[in-house]
Amino acid sequence: MTDLIGKTLHRLGLQLPDRLSQPGDDGYAAATAIWPKPVGTMPRAVAHCVTPADVQSAIRAARDCNLSLSVRGGGHDWAGRALCDGLVIDLRMNRVEAYHENCTARFGGGARASDVLNAAGPLDLAAVTGSVGSVGMTGLTLGGGYGPLIGCFGLALDNLLAAEVVLADGRIVTAMPGREEELFWALRGGGGNFGVVTDMHVQLHHLPSVRSGMLIYPFAEAKAVLERYAQIANSAPDGLTAQVGFVAGPDGAPVVFVAPTWCGSPEEGEAQVAPFLKLGTLLAGTVETTSYAASLNAFDAYIVNGQPVFMQTCWIPAIDGISIDAFIHAIETAVSPGCAIFTHEFKGAASRIPATATAFGLRRDHVLVEILATLPDRGDDLEQQRHRKWARDALRAFDAVALPGGYPNLLGRGEPDRALESYGGNAERLTKAKHLCDPDNVFRSAIPLPIGEVRPARGLSIRHSIQNG
Repeated sequence: MTDLIGKTLHRLGLQLPDRLSQPGDDGYAAATAIWPKPVGTMPRAVAHCVTPADVQSAIRAARDCNLSLSVRGGGHDWAGRALCDGLVIDLRMNRVEAYHENCTARFGGGARASDVLNAAGPLDLAAVTGSVGSVGMTGLTLGGGYGPLIGCFGLALDNLLAAEVVLADGRIVTAMPGREEELFWALRGGGGNFGVVTDMHVQLHHLPSVRSGMLIYPFAEAKAVLERYAQIANSAPDGLTAQVGFVAGPDGAPVVFVAPTWCGSPEEGEAQVAPFLKLGTLLAGTVETTSYAASLNAFDAYIVNGQPVFMQTCWIPAIDGISIDAFIHAIETAVSPGCAIFTHEFKGAASRIPATATAFGLRRDHVLVEILATLPDRGDDLEQQRHRKWARDALRAFDAVALPGGYPNLLGRGEPDRALESYGGNAERLTKAKHLCDPDNVFRSAIPLPIGEVRPARGLSIRHSIQNG
């Protein structure tokens, strides 16, 4: 088998001149760099793909010698699913084209949120993104896409118009309304379980500016700050969203942050965000009118490549008395300044879409909770165990109020049952779509799904269809 793998990778290297990285090569470290420090066995090779034909070649190579396969887009996945111990498809497809006439954009599978926003911004347009500009747009969109614009424009996946996909059998198809409809349905929430998305076409929205910023309050006032925030959130219009959470301040001690964003009429912005400035004793921060792209810089300091990261996640109905106590208890027991909690609202336009319209399963108002434990690269095994345990314990604190499942994009490799719960009544249809699009389970490094009788990938079964697809 080792000889077969070596020969296959050599052949792939000839097909992708200077675009195949293996351990020991100069570009291998950069090719395997992702947001959290990679753990486990590193890839045998990374195929840097710039065309759909390159992706076809990489899939064929992986299947010819039964190598595991994963896809690296933005490289922003705490669970490290962008990397596997076999062959990684690194999407070097980051071109973006924005169209003012119909408020849409097309971009390659490797484009990041910042790439799309930088192309759309000069046209006074914006894409629905997450809260961090460095996140890959394709992975974000396939799994969901919570962000500051969710109340007005829904999830990122709700704005997907079409996707070009290389399937496991090598065919290149376009999924959109009226064409490959079951695949199109599954892509919107089902993640990368169905193929490699090499191109996306998304809806943009007229948005010359937003009013946004980050406000810092003392941890000693956390209960009062969150209670006052909840009162605002309960009656806030669709155009007003806010992230709240806990991070370490400059001295390493925890603080409460509130990051409001107003994406409605500029004339109303100052009045809409004013209540957030009075939640407690304001330690730092301001809220200003800025471009939407610039507003995503607020969390850049917390996205540092190469550090070990442990994450847990859950959904809660709302921030209220019980959940506020859970937040505070978690931070009171934090084991280092690297322990943090972030939240994302789900409301407005996202909640008004029928649950069966896309694969995404939870279409009711709720709050996404991200629990992060980050430690320096030099952290030893004991420190890693302490941080991992803190994240698990913090998650358990929400057991009394947590909704079933959790945001699939944030669930770990060992949580297929939770992933299935996340899809609710859509789970059976999603599993059938997986069997239809990827019956050999080639794309098994994406969102963990218990997919029953789907067989592991085997040998040469698709060579003919790839070569002729």
